[in-house]
Amino acid sequence: MSTYIFSSESVGEGHPDKVADTISDAILDACLAQDPKSRVACETFVKSNIVVVGGEITTKAKFNYEQVIRDAVRGIGYTNSDDVFHADTLFINNYLTGQSADIAQGVDAKKAKGKKTAEQGAGDQGIMFGYACNETTELMPAPVMYAHRLGRELTRIRKSGKVKWLRPDAKSQVSVEYVDGKPTRIVNVVISTQHAAGVEHAVIEKFCIDQVIKKVLPKNMLTKDTEYLINPTGNFVIGGPQGDSGLTGRKIIVDTYGGMGRHGGGAFSGKDPSKVDRSAAYMGRWVAKNIVAAGLAEKCEIQFAYAIGHPLPVSVHVDTFGTGTKPDADILKAVLKVFSFKPADIVKQLNLLRPIYSKSTNYGHFGKDDADLTWERTDKVAALKKAVK
Repeated sequence: MSTYIFSSESVGEGHPDKVADTISDAILDACLAQDPKSRVACETFVKSNIVVVGGEITTKAKFNYEQVIRDAVRGIGYTNSDDVFHADTLFINNYLTGQSADIAQGVDAKKAKGKKTAEQGAGDQGIMFGYACNETTELMPAPVMYAHRLGRELTRIRKSGKVKWLRPDAKSQVSVEYVDGKPTRIVNVVISTQHAAGVEHAVIEKFCIDQVIKKVLPKNMLTKDTEYLINPTGNFVIGGPQGDSGLTGRKIIVDTYGGMGRHGGGAFSGKDPSKVDRSAAYMGRWVAKNIVAAGLAEKCEIQFAYAIGHPLPVSVHVDTFGTGTKPDADILKAVLKVFSFKPADIVKQLNLLRPIYSKSTNYGHFGKDDADLTWERTDKVAALKKAVK
């Protein structure tokens, strides 16, 4: 038997990098709410009591950027009297400009000098991956889904107000033992949660084990040998942007498959769907999930690549890691019959020109049960089964 341990992490909404992602996606949604054709590439930097936003935005939308930023931070929960990073007292610097005309002509669905097609092209070159497996009901890898469940529960309890000492910054990590490729047990769980001063470590430890871990993780996966590491430094009062700087797009493995599936390198948050870093990664998840949901494979990874301004992918590749019920080449042929990988078609198929992206920001962009996150649908199962015969 082949036995190994695989670990994945998640981070809470109040983690500095996720604060940055949340602000960037809030600005994106504010643009799309008024102007679905907005072009947005918004980057955010946070540290101490400062927020810096920069990047390129071309939009007809009119709104108060400062108010959007403060509301996003308030929604996370940085409103406590002891918060250095506080929604009402932040210093905000705005360095957003318009999109480059050279990039715009490559993306726009019209002719331009030197452009070989009048179709909408990809907003950049790049490689994208999609992944799915049958380890969880969400068709996601177990380690990262378990880590996300811990983070979501911590946030739910904190925002309910039932545990007054909980603070927004938090991280979780789960290590799962696999035997012959199947998850069999949880080896250890790590939770680091920011807390108010003066709370005993033993109180935090008991709360995290009894009220979070044992409530949300599968009981059959926890054993007498499972190790629990709760706030292993012993103290976590200074957190969030006060304790560390945060940047948009620095948690791409948390955002995707926890390291189980490969990643092309492009971040998601703050980017409108003309950017294939985001929209094509969502497309990849949709395709891979439908392949697994159709019973064509136990796990599946799809990779495709683009050239900036060009409307067709330059390559598409499917790998089922030997778990496919049909040859990978046959599954790929079926995929190309059922799905269109043109950037404009991706936007249409997944209905991406809507202010839905703040729902995707935290606890993974994949594996959520939300009708607005259309890349989680399994609506192409029948079509794939028919096409692969």
